[in-house]
Amino acid sequence: MNEQASESRIPRSLIVDCNNEKDSESRVVEAALFSAGKPLTINEIKDATGLSENVIMDSLEKLVNEYDGKGTALEISKAGEKYVMQVKAEFTKHVVSLAPKEIPDRLLKTLALIGYHQPVKQVELMRMIGAKVYEHVHELNGFGLIHAKKDGRTKILTTTHRFPEYFGIDTTNRKKIREWLGKKAGVKTKP
Repeated sequence: MNEQASESRIPRSLIVDCNNEKDSESRVVEAALFSAGKPLTINEIKDATGLSENVIMDSLEKLVNEYDGKGTALEISKAGEKYVMQVKAEFTKHVVSLAPKEIPDRLLKTLALIGYHQPVKQVELMRMIGAKVYEHVHELNGFGLIHAKKDGRTKILTTTHRFPEYFGIDTTNRKKIREWLGKKAGVKTKP
C-alpha cells in the first residue's frame, strides 16, 4: 500500500502532526499515564520516556488544561507528588464495577478508619471493628497503604503516601485527608 492511499483513508482531523515536537511530547506523556494505569512521579515518566523534567511538566500542564477543556469523562490530575489519568469523580459510579479492584472491599472500611483517625492505635481500631483488624492491618501494610509502628503491646497506624494516590486525594496532609474522608462519608470533622 502506498503512502497516498493510506493517507486518503484516514480523515485529516484524526491525524496528529508528529512533526509538531511539543504536541508529540505531550502525547508521549499522555501515553505513559494511560499505559501505567497508576499514578506516576515526574522521575518515573522521565525514566520511561527519556523526556526532560521541564518538557514533562510543560506537557502535564498542557494535558491537564486540554482534558479540562474537552469535557470528557477522563482527567489528568495530581495525587500527592504523582500524576494520574483517571475517570472523573462524577462518572466513577457508572463504571466502578468494570474497574479492576486492587484493594478488596472488606479492607476499605478499615483503611478509611485508619485514614480518618490517624494516628490511631491498633487496639482502638480493634474496639471499632473487632478482631479482624489484625488480619486487615497485615494486608493493608502489604499493599503499602499503611504504616504500623510498634508502640508497646500495640501498633500506631498511619497512612503512607500510597493512600492519597489510591483515592486520588491531592494532599498528604493528615488533617486534609481526614476532611476529605469526612466529606465523602457525610461526617463533619472537628477543627
